[in-house]
Amino acid sequence: MGASLEHLAVNFKNPKAQVLADALDVAIAKFLDNNKSPARKVGEIDNRGSHFYLAFYWAEALAAQSKDAELQAKFAKVAKQMQDNEAKINAELIGAQGKPVDLGGYYRPSFAKTSAAMRPSATLNAIIDSI
Repeated sequence: MGASLEHLAVNFKNPKAQVLADALDVAIAKFLDNNKSPARKVGEIDNRGSHFYLAFYWAEALAAQSKDAELQAKFAKVAKQMQDNEAKINAELIGAQGKPVDLGGYYRPSFAKTSAAMRPSATLNAIIDSI
């Protein structure tokens, strides 16, 4: 993703794409430093939780940068909401684990059922949907 954003920045003279790429690099470093990769056991962070942390750290990095005031302002609110609700979001994501999920099929799963399974945090969904 970062390389794709850098490609857009260079080849299409898009400075916002470069800000997004730079912030994503910062977020990935923080993600790795804080070991937010998925765990193997139920009750610990899974892929959904890892995606939350990458989005959280990316929003923080966008809020902290000063090259694009529009992105900074937009993501300052998002980062604050994620920070304030981190424990609640983690509880919602971890609470969805350990139960069988009907996706409506293996080769052609239902979008609605898959979305519900992969987006079990109403709190995080509200934050993301407000962007």
